[in-house]
Amino acid sequence: MDKKAKIYEGKAKILYETDAPDQLIQYFKDDATAFNAAKKGTIQDKGIVNNKISTKIFEYLQSNGIPTHFIKFLNDREMLVKRVKIVPLEVIVRNVAAGSLSRLLNIKEGTVLKCPVLEFCYKEDSLGDPLINEYHVLALGYATQEEVDAIKNYTFKINELMKKFFDSMGIDLVDFKLEFGRYQGNIILADEISPDTCRLWEKGTGRKMDKDRFRRDLGNIEEAYQEVLSRVTK
Repeated sequence: MDKKAKIYEGKAKILYETDAPDQLIQYFKDDATAFNAAKKGTIQDKGIVNNKISTKIFEYLQSNGIPTHFIKFLNDREMLVKRVKIVPLEVIVRNVAAGSLSRLLNIKEGTVLKCPVLEFCYKEDSLGDPLINEYHVLALGYATQEEVDAIKNYTFKINELMKKFFDSMGIDLVDFKLEFGRYQGNIILADEISPDTCRLWEKGTGRKMDKDRFRRDLGNIEEAYQEVLSRVTK
């Protein structure tokens, strides 16, 4: 598959057109950002690790009935994906209080929630990806009710599947972010799923194995990412 014009570059990935109008090459960068890009850096080989982890998770989710944009793994830093129109929402699922939820509501980090919490954020860097609710989504036309229902149904199913997936590797899925896109009239999962987009804590120790090591200057960032990859691909 030949890589053609670059059509988009984000904080962590680049998208390139291909010979097929409905397929793109998604390239994973080593760039790391936090706090809406207020903090920037580089994590060595992060792109390679996240591409491989995302591949395994997309394959797992697809085998369990979740439609995704993933087509196939191409090389260390690239995957072939369906060309989708991204819904301008970040969909966040929380199983354990951490990060902004702990700060906003003064909840002790590590508190296990009585049920999963689903949050919508408007995907707009210039506004800091503000938290919104379903009424905002519908009133502002970001998605239809049918699309919102599909996103919620898929998200809760993905949460259960991913909790089981990581649990088998000795990892607790604390929270994670998803993005969805429109493809041939349907909602499908897009973007990536990796230590960049998930909070992953080692069972028993609570050791952070995700981008919080970069956000909070905890050190051993590359080692944590590589360990997640090792467990996912074992």
